[in-house]
Amino acid sequence: MPIKCLECKTELFGRADKKYCSDYCRSAYHNKNNSDSNNFMRNINNILRKNRRILMQFNPGEKSKKVAKVDLLDEGFKFSYYTNEYITKAGKVYHFCYEYGYLDLGDGKYAIVKRKEYVE
Repeated sequence: MPIKCLECKTELFGRADKKYCSDYCRSAYHNKNNSDSNNFMRNINNILRKNRRILMQFNPGEKSKKVAKVDLLDEGFKFSYYTNEYITKAGKVYHFCYEYGYLDLGDGKYAIVKRKEYVE
């Protein structure tokens, strides 16, 4: 049975492990399979990316910065959307949007941090 391109189903010639007939088909296949499959996912991912950009804007360096909650809200930050949590031994809860996170300090202030190594 001949091997066919995963994208356009054209018969392939050459190497036995070849999967695509061209770079165009390889890119098209991966773009189609890695795109957000529906509006719900796309909207959530857009909110997460926006939250990350806002946190990055308030903390362009490596050190922790303090920011007022109202300033985050004015930029459109949505506190209920984050990628993960980190709980310290002392019980403090950091919420992260990818490598940027925030900690509620009380009195309407938040500490914005950046993880140096983001692997979990």
